[in-house]
Amino acid sequence: MSGLFITLEGPEGAGKSTNRDFLAERLRGHGIDVLLTREPGGTPLAECIRELLLAPSDEAMAADTELLLMFAARAQHIAGVIRPALARGQVVLCDRFTDATYAYQGGGRGLPVERIALLEDFVQGELRPDLTLVFDLPVDVGLSRAAARGRLDRFEQEDRSFFEAVRQTYLQRAAAAPGRYRVLDAAAPLANVQQTLEALLPELLERCRG
Repeated sequence: MSGLFITLEGPEGAGKSTNRDFLAERLRGHGIDVLLTREPGGTPLAECIRELLLAPSDEAMAADTELLLMFAARAQHIAGVIRPALARGQVVLCDRFTDATYAYQGGGRGLPVERIALLEDFVQGELRPDLTLVFDLPVDVGLSRAAARGRLDRFEQEDRSFFEAVRQTYLQRAAAAPGRYRVLDAAAPLANVQQTLEALLPELLERCRG
């Protein structure tokens, strides 16, 4: 058995957490040791940074502050959770990772890709996901689902153009590296999305056991 790092990406309302739990259950049913985690967060300290990032505030957060906080939380998460789990041979299922930074801080905020890539190399070294599942859906559908959950966080309060840029960045990254990404239609009924995940299961099991 070898560790496998799988990330689930997508905008608000895409169903990442629900489908992460479904995938974990299916993998565990085949005897695979799975660790569930999320970003920003994943450790007590990183969860505190998450609160800073998501909580609405009267003080506007500078885009570079947001970017650095994201990578500060990620550094703690990698050191405390992700690398140790992979070293133990676990499959790590992570709700968002650095692709979200390219999408939100790069696409949404307009920060230079080169700045994000520099921090990615600094914080992660050679660590990259083995597979990234992108849950794609129209912006209006995602925002409607997010609003139905209750109070909006700081990111969810952004305007439509922000989320259109986020979505396009995800799709561009997936198109540029089809070997690592799988794009799923998250606007489809949940049963259909999970059928797609079920179809991916043989490939994932082969990777886990390879």
